[in-house]
Amino acid sequence: MTSLPLVIRPELPGDADAIERLHARAFGPGRFARTAYRLREGTVPLADLCFTALVGTYLVGSVRIGPAQAGGSLLVLGPLTVDPSFEKRGIGGSLMQASLDAARAGGHGVVVLVGDAPYYHRFGFAPVPPGRLLPPGPVDPARFLWLELRPGALDTVSGNVKAVRPR
Repeated sequence: MTSLPLVIRPELPGDADAIERLHARAFGPGRFARTAYRLREGTVPLADLCFTALVGTYLVGSVRIGPAQAGGSLLVLGPLTVDPSFEKRGIGGSLMQASLDAARAGGHGVVVLVGDAPYYHRFGFAPVPPGRLLPPGPVDPARFLWLELRPGALDTVSGNVKAVRPR
């Protein structure tokens, strides 16, 4: 594996267009119909928890986290995106770690996502117990995952997960 001059940094307002192009390359036009997108629909990502990965000046990865509610406050992670030509080089893992570290440092308690359990397990994510949290659409229960960032925080959330819309 070739070493890349990778830089992980907070997402900047000027990154929005490049991130949207990255999402289109990685997920295609059907991405908007997925429950993972519906979970985040209408929310604004929290700038202090969103990160990008660059090789030189080329944006090759992004992770976003936004606010949600389910009987209490929680975070919704996603999308985690890596340019298909840069996959399998640890970029996604570096982005995840930066984002989760920032969420912990910010005092947040719970993060949920829809994703591949074997991939996210290494960060501590586990399937949400049946009936505990309900996403806004159909999802394979094995792919609806959560992570406790602060001890006891899982006890503060239950019910329908709804994105927090900006006022």
